[in-house]
Amino acid sequence: MTDKAGTPAEPDGPTGDEAEPSDTAATDAHSGPDAAGAREAPGAREGVDGGSGSHDEEGQAVGGSNRRRQWLRWAALGTSVVVLAAAGAGWWLYRKLDGNITTDTSAAAELEAYEKERPTALVTGAQNILLLGSDTREGEGNDRYGRDAHGSQRSDTTILLHIAGDRQSATAMSIPRDLMVTIPACGKPDGKRIRQQTAQFNWAFQFGGAACTIRTVERFTGIRVDHHMVIDFRGFKDMVDAVNGVEVCLTEPIDDKAARLKLPAGRQTLRGEQALGFVRARKTLGNGSDTERMERQQQFLGALVKKVQSNGVLLNPTRLYPVLDAATKSITTDAGLDSLKDLYDLTRSIRSVPTEKVQFLTVPRKPYHLDPNRDELVEPEASELFERLREDTEVAVVPEEKTDREAGDGTSPAPTPTFPGTNAAEGMCD
Repeated sequence: MTDKAGTPAEPDGPTGDEAEPSDTAATDAHSGPDAAGAREAPGAREGVDGGSGSHDEEGQAVGGSNRRRQWLRWAALGTSVVVLAAAGAGWWLYRKLDGNITTDTSAAAELEAYEKERPTALVTGAQNILLLGSDTREGEGNDRYGRDAHGSQRSDTTILLHIAGDRQSATAMSIPRDLMVTIPACGKPDGKRIRQQTAQFNWAFQFGGAACTIRTVERFTGIRVDHHMVIDFRGFKDMVDAVNGVEVCLTEPIDDKAARLKLPAGRQTLRGEQALGFVRARKTLGNGSDTERMERQQQFLGALVKKVQSNGVLLNPTRLYPVLDAATKSITTDAGLDSLKDLYDLTRSIRSVPTEKVQFLTVPRKPYHLDPNRDELVEPEASELFERLREDTEVAVVPEEKTDREAGDGTSPAPTPTFPGTNAAEGMCD
């Protein structure tokens, strides 16, 4: 026979219906040293039957067991609530970030119509992503940079990002906006079409958006573009702010009214508006050429990559979320990259690339023979670069002054062709 707690009951103890024996009766019925221990107090029985608590040894064990079971039940309930809340918050954040991304459906239709003329990808696993910095004034926060009555936009910055198949290197190749190229016949947003023509590169984006730009790049490089992203002014600022700014070092002060930029000389951290002005400024920095601006953009992007990796942003959810939120709010991508999972998978695949293997360079070019204010490709260097990217073979970059020295001292070229450029490990202040 056991009680509710499974404790053996005292066979000779009184039941709950029995009156408490008097001290005399107890003495007469139970003599000897164990007599008092064999008698059970009413309070002890209440503790067993009614759960009202007890003060004897058996009652304490039973009451403590009940309290432990209650505590475990509440702990389990609390843990379940926390887990469900975390899962719900995680799902909400995922849906929010995923919903931020805009899909470029028009580009897919245009590219599909011209699939037969597009180059074939030669290497499985390698990725070529065209990054387009749009100078559109449409959208929240972009109209402060000027107004365009016709609503046109051009690619302010264009970079073809090649991610190696083994994910051990990434090469970002800038394409000058003033490079003279053949722009194919493209469809316009209003349904009309433009004729094939020779024009400066950034007109392709104005004529036919991302699809026309992709077809133009593929035509003069022979490289298959797998994906594309378009980011506007606001998106760039928000991403820089999300990592708490990027450090730059200036040898002289800057005062550029067109770029709304005024900075002292020296080491400093640029955020938002200043960062945008720094990468866009041209007229008052250096010789005012687009070449210098592209080099400055490459150095800044390299410093941004270094900042992201060194701060552990990609592995820290609290730091990663603001970056993802800023990025997804202001990018337009093709259908292959229009979900948070797609972007995460891409980021995860390249986050282990060493910063010294994240390289930046510009297509080999020189002043255009018909107009020194425009550019044209330098051959055979340009074709050699395009071939190496197309075949996913090694590309090495060195500072431009080093290539100039090597060319002047008559030394033989390196086994791997080198191109003027920089990498993310160098930063802007190294």
